[in-house]
Order: sequence, then structure tokens, then C-alpha cells
Amino acid sequence: MTNWWWVRHGPTHHAGLVGWSDIAADLSDSDAIARLDAHLPDDALVVSSDLIRCVATADRLSGTRERLPHTSDLRELHFGDWELKGFGEVAAQDPEISRAYWEDPGDIAPPNGESWNEAAARIARAVARITAAHQGRNIVAVAHFGAILTQIQRATNIPAKSALGFKIDNLSVTRLEHLGQDDWRVHGVNHVL
Repeated sequence: MTNWWWVRHGPTHHAGLVGWSDIAADLSDSDAIARLDAHLPDDALVVSSDLIRCVATADRLSGTRERLPHTSDLRELHFGDWELKGFGEVAAQDPEISRAYWEDPGDIAPPNGESWNEAAARIARAVARITAAHQGRNIVAVAHFGAILTQIQRATNIPAKSALGFKIDNLSVTRLEHLGQDDWRVHGVNHVL
């Protein structure tokens, strides 16, 4: 069994849709980082998205844990033309597409972005690759809201719209256990320390 400890990066304090923009995380809450670090297994491998908010968060949690190379395949959903815009602005710009994107996530994509299904497939490939290379290990993956939600959907086999209903706070832990093939067990979602 391979245990995935999904950690959402530190807060960016940006109100718009932050997907692939490389915005730094606020990691000034040393007490929260220390509690999170103490909760994670000491023998874990640490991997992250290649965006600075995840890289910096993962670096703070690495300590004596082995750090794997960060990967772009663990990035957030790609919002394309909606990037860094607020929900109201996106709804005014693309009312039908934006409504469908959130109400029926799947194959609908923002202009010049990726769909939920495309993002989920990209992230699943990365998880499969890392799991195959490190079977039976604890893996701390510092990633993004959307990336974590795609893996909750995968583990629970629920519709994407249901996965979007989960709350994933910054610096929270979502623990998923890979049992083999595409068989998963959920041990906890959005655990805030």
C-alpha cells in the first residue's frame, strides 16, 4: 500500500482564479507549518507541483525527508483566459461556458485552458508514475485545490461535481491510500492541524 498525504500549499491571498500563474505562498504562519510537519510521517518522500507556491511549501516540509523532483503534472487546473480573474468577471465574459464548467465539470474547458477531465488525467498519470516508482512508501504531495479534488474523485469514484463540493483549506492534509490497480481508500479529507 502506498499512502498519499496531499497537502494544499500555503495561501496566496489572491481573490481570483489562480491556476498556472506562479504566485508565491504566504508561509509566515510558522506554528501552522510546524504542526503540519509534525503530523506528516518522517519517512515520507516529498514531491510537489513545480509552481513556486507548492515548491516553497514542500521545501518547508522536507526537513530530513527525501525530496523528489517537482513536476508540472501536479499543477492546478489550467484556467486559460480566466486566469487571475474573479468569478463575476468570468461569468460576465463567458456566461454559458463558465456556468457549465462549474455545474457540470467534465469535458468543458475555459477558453485556452483545460477541462476537468484533462486535468484529472494529467494528475492521475503523475500519481501512477510516482506510485509505481515508490510502491509501499508514504508520499507527501504538495499540490493545489483542484489537483487534490481530482484525486478525491478518483479514490471515491464520485462525479466531478460532487468532488467540487469538498473544501480543501491551505495547509490541510487529505490522506488517500493506494491499495493496488485503481483501488483506493480515503483516510481523511481537509484535515487542518
